[in-house]
Amino acid sequence: MNGFSYARWVGIMLKEFIQLKRDRLTFGMIIGIPVMQLLLFGFAINSDPKSLPTAVLSADHSSLARSILAGLRNSGYFRIVRELDSEAEADRLLGDGEVQFVVHIPENFARRVVRGERPALLIEADATDPSATANAVAALGGIGQTALAREFAGTLAPLAHAPDALDIRVHRRFNPEGVTQYNIVPGLLGVILTMTMVLMTGLAMTRERERGTFENLLATPALPIEVMTGKIVPYILIGLVQVSLVLLAAHFIFHVPMHGSLFAVYGVVLLFIAANLTLGITFSTLARNQLQAMQMTFFFFLPSILLSGFMFPFRGMPGWAQVIGNLLPLTHFLRLVRGILLKGSGAAELWPDVWPLGLFMLVVLGAGLKLYRRTLD
Repeated sequence: MNGFSYARWVGIMLKEFIQLKRDRLTFGMIIGIPVMQLLLFGFAINSDPKSLPTAVLSADHSSLARSILAGLRNSGYFRIVRELDSEAEADRLLGDGEVQFVVHIPENFARRVVRGERPALLIEADATDPSATANAVAALGGIGQTALAREFAGTLAPLAHAPDALDIRVHRRFNPEGVTQYNIVPGLLGVILTMTMVLMTGLAMTRERERGTFENLLATPALPIEVMTGKIVPYILIGLVQVSLVLLAAHFIFHVPMHGSLFAVYGVVLLFIAANLTLGITFSTLARNQLQAMQMTFFFFLPSILLSGFMFPFRGMPGWAQVIGNLLPLTHFLRLVRGILLKGSGAAELWPDVWPLGLFMLVVLGAGLKLYRRTLD
């Protein structure tokens, strides 16, 4: 038996490096995935979101009311973006997710503070994602007395040493108890569908190439659109079964409220499934083997789960990360399914996130049809 040969060992090692160099996709993943993780976890992920969009509905325009708003801004958690005229407008903005908080300043606020009546300052919060509002709500403790400290001078000086001059009441909308399952379980619908739909269809054509059955498919007069759609439909049924299982568990095990229409849920699910399946088929046209298809799936899945708002608050990310997140179908699907189940959103509230899903599907489908190869090369 021959002994260990240093020359053979070096040759095998060099051969492996040459193969990696030739497999550009795998080599790119080796470099790209660590870099992407470093950028996302180092710069994009933030579990303490600040500058949350806040609207104000004020029936008092005194200097004390302005001091309260200035105190909210100075805390860093609240960014005043709108001044409202009615309760209906406040409900609409919270329901649409355009603002995270609505601050209600009652009538005769300043007069009641001066009289020591401790008027109630109501703050409504969109609590569908408890982690997005938890730190901001915690920062409200004592903010009233701090914000009014400069106002308590002269004849009002005795108020500076009194207990809190106002009563801050927080109304958590859509998830009053702050149950994390109400946010996580609906989100799992999107995560499961993204992982399974893209991966399964990504392996569809590459599996046929590796088994040698792709030649038979190429020999048929089937058009690219026929091949792609024919491979997509079976997985749509699989996706619907997965969704049904998750919804049953959400209702009977986790007791997630379902205020909206189940028909609306299944409608957006079908659109989301179609978007992911077209992406998976496109990956399969690019990949030469199943390993490459799995690598591309992981490369897409990682930013989807991190930048969509599933694991970390979406509004806590920097602007550039939010732009990337809004390009991903999972981001819009999470807003849709949470809006339907927790808020009872209707067609008008859903449309801003429905059309990006449809556009994504059409763009990816067009790219997949263009990249489809009628030859094995």
